[in-house]
Amino acid sequence: MSVNGCVTTVQLGSLSQADKSQLHLLPCEIEHDGPAEISRFFTPTVKEQKCEKTVSFRGRGLKGQEVSCPQGYTGLVLKEVQRPSSDQEDRIVKVSSVFQNFVYWNLETLPTSDDGVVKAMAWPSLAEMIHAPVD
Repeated sequence: MSVNGCVTTVQLGSLSQADKSQLHLLPCEIEHDGPAEISRFFTPTVKEQKCEKTVSFRGRGLKGQEVSCPQGYTGLVLKEVQRPSSDQEDRIVKVSSVFQNFVYWNLETLPTSDDGVVKAMAWPSLAEMIHAPVD
């Protein structure tokens, strides 16, 4: 059995220069790895009706909800400073954006508490309860 000894280092000095823009988690996969002018191609006009957000992206209807980071946590968007030449090489990343909440979108159905992303936001408080001392 081999053990990958790679280390990912976060440049914490980049935290002070990080953007604080609104984030959207879309239900799609984009087969592109590189810079993109996102604001040029995705400028959502969100409609809010009856406590739900709706938007259209490339002709597809999306329904969304705002998801907050767990209390005491801050979300980070990380960007690789230099791509390693192999998967055995250490990685260095910088903080490109910070967030406290984001809009999570689903195709045609409103996100629910059963969605993996929503469940993940509940994990820190659950983990704290699991590891708390038992009286």
